[in-house]
Amino acid sequence: MMLMAPDPQITDSASQAAPPPPLEALSEAELLAQAQAGDHRAFAQLYSLHKKRIYSLCMRMVGNAAEAEDMTQEAFLQLHRKIATFRGDSAFSTWLHRLAINVVLMQLRKKGLSLISMDEAMEPDPQGSPSRGFGALDLSLSGSIDRMALERAVSDLPAGYRLVFVLHDIEGYEHHEIASMLDCSVGNSKSQLHKARLSLREALHSLPRQEARR
Repeated sequence: MMLMAPDPQITDSASQAAPPPPLEALSEAELLAQAQAGDHRAFAQLYSLHKKRIYSLCMRMVGNAAEAEDMTQEAFLQLHRKIATFRGDSAFSTWLHRLAINVVLMQLRKKGLSLISMDEAMEPDPQGSPSRGFGALDLSLSGSIDRMALERAVSDLPAGYRLVFVLHDIEGYEHHEIASMLDCSVGNSKSQLHKARLSLREALHSLPRQEARR
């Protein structure tokens, strides 16, 4: 019985390595490792995964769509420069959010904007109680607060109120961390947050009355 020689084309194709998986199939950790090694396609995929959340963060902090877009781009430029320094001490998303927050604060300072108004921060409490509580904003209110209405109410807050509210109630930073970021005292941070919550409650409670007039 004569044995047939193997087809060289079959042999060559079998010896070739399997093609790499598409970027969409990689985990964030794998994308991060490739981006840190200089893979621009992996970085672009990280950008696609995180751009919306970083834009939302910037939009909440500055309340202006064009500025938020500019700061989002600047945040990812900074990420491109610094991605090799990420060591995994925290979640990548946490590290990226902190980087974006620093970009926003730096840009606001460059524009000469006061991040915390000392006059507003040191205003006495209307009820005259220095031991007032700083309970979380009740977003349920009458039961149906439209998310867009809440976003608008946050964007309408004065800059100092808005920054502290976003950093504390949305991003989860503690008052001592916010005080360090904004170069203010812990007491000022608490005062701004209290006033932000009061303003939001008033704005959101007025929505049913506004709808009733239409």
